[in-house]
Amino acid sequence: MIIGREFYLQDPEEVSIKLLGKLLVREVNGIRMSGYIVETEAYYGAWDPASRAHKSMKGDLAKTLYGEVGLTLIYGVHGKWLLNIVSHLEGDGGAVLIRAIEPYEGIEQMIKNTGVRDITKLSNGPGKLCKAMVIDKTLHRKPVYTKTSGIWIEEGRKVENYEIGRSNRIGVKRDLPKPLRFYVKGNIYVSRSK
Repeated sequence: MIIGREFYLQDPEEVSIKLLGKLLVREVNGIRMSGYIVETEAYYGAWDPASRAHKSMKGDLAKTLYGEVGLTLIYGVHGKWLLNIVSHLEGDGGAVLIRAIEPYEGIEQMIKNTGVRDITKLSNGPGKLCKAMVIDKTLHRKPVYTKTSGIWIEEGRKVENYEIGRSNRIGVKRDLPKPLRFYVKGNIYVSRSK
């Protein structure tokens, strides 16, 4: 069952935690690729020093961050695409970065897309999972609560609170005092264990 739009109308921290175990699905030319989300990071609006809206509210990314929830927010870093889902309470901005997935369906296709044969290295990072699942800027601002754009999120498997680890966000120069990276403890597909 596809997760509805209202799910994303919550604090990004809550959405980051609740997305763990959900199934990220990408369909390309009739081929279904999917993976269980095992690592996420929460980002807020202009008041978050690591946010895409922190320095300016004028650009497309900032406007998307404050816009309709349940849409993809895709941008490039170091030549790699990163997938975020716009998630926030009314009146604020925010998004959840999908950092890693545990491959489930279409694994052979993901291997073809990346040339990576070691399944544990196929999608254990935000850029890697985008390459594996053919997620790029053409999918920016697409809804993930319907199949229409070829990318969506389904109910997956339950992740209990005791299975969830948290740490500071990765690669962030200035962070908030609260740790906002969440991951499934002991999962071999997480980008970094610490």
